[in-house]
Amino acid sequence: MFKSCLSLAWQLCIGLLVIVPAATVHAEPPYPTHAVHLVVPFPPGGGNDVLGRLFSQKLAMLWKQPVIVDNRPGGNTIIGAEVVAKAAPDGYTLLLTSSSHVIIPSLLKLPYDAIKDFTPIATISSSELVLVVHPSVPANTLKEFITLAKSKPGQLNYASGGLGDPNHLAGELFDSMAGVKMVPIQYKGGGPALTDLIGGQVQLFFVAAPAVLPYIKAGNLRAIAVSGDHRLAAAPQIPTFTESGLANFNVRQWYGILAPANTPKEVVDRISADIAKVQAMPDIRKALSDQGMDVLTTPPAQFGELMKSDLARYAQIVKTSNLKPAQ
Repeated sequence: MFKSCLSLAWQLCIGLLVIVPAATVHAEPPYPTHAVHLVVPFPPGGGNDVLGRLFSQKLAMLWKQPVIVDNRPGGNTIIGAEVVAKAAPDGYTLLLTSSSHVIIPSLLKLPYDAIKDFTPIATISSSELVLVVHPSVPANTLKEFITLAKSKPGQLNYASGGLGDPNHLAGELFDSMAGVKMVPIQYKGGGPALTDLIGGQVQLFFVAAPAVLPYIKAGNLRAIAVSGDHRLAAAPQIPTFTESGLANFNVRQWYGILAPANTPKEVVDRISADIAKVQAMPDIRKALSDQGMDVLTTPPAQFGELMKSDLARYAQIVKTSNLKPAQ
């Protein structure tokens, strides 16, 4: 009896020795094992593109794998977002997006659901919007600009990165609050819009600070006011809308990373944790501050709640601004 039990025990041990190495051989290696594509739904040169390249370089260092910035402009960010919505949910195709992701559902028919077809990973930063004008515009203060706009109804054109993006919504909100009427000119992203503003093809732009601070400092553009409740540390000479006489002009823009729906939790948590590591790097914090941006650390669950709440908030702004959804 004793010998039988001993023989059985040996058989079990041998079986375990066979099973354990086999399980080890077939275990999935840790993410990532190859290049990750970061889709930026804007042309090169805009605020989103700057952020994408800044964070992709640092994530590539942490992961020891390439992080390729894939610019997919056009369609009011729909083209790039659809690429990610339909990608394999494995963490190797990500979307760097902004507040516009939850604005355009109120204005456009989408080939995806802005909430259900994506997995929120993390916000990375936020930025106030600056009203900048071409130097030919005869206004130096917000009061002077509003007076000018009232004297020229329908004659001042403002650049927009696309229908329903924060730049566009800011212009519509400004029209409503200031009692003026300006004309939005739609572009395929902030880069082309900025080029035409500097060239004088349009007169003004409500734009995220990172994209325009260098041009303001160089004198290519004139800053009129900045949204938010405090001046930018990187440009303290620019007054806020509130102190310039237009209170509650709140158009702060956030930027974040999304993955396709059903991306595994362990992959989402890994990316989110590594984004937080990048945000904590002193050179990244300085780079964001120098560009007029703030670090915005939001884990996946909280980012999801932010998207849902902003979707409802912007839908209300669209409604009160009398914007008509595109057919």
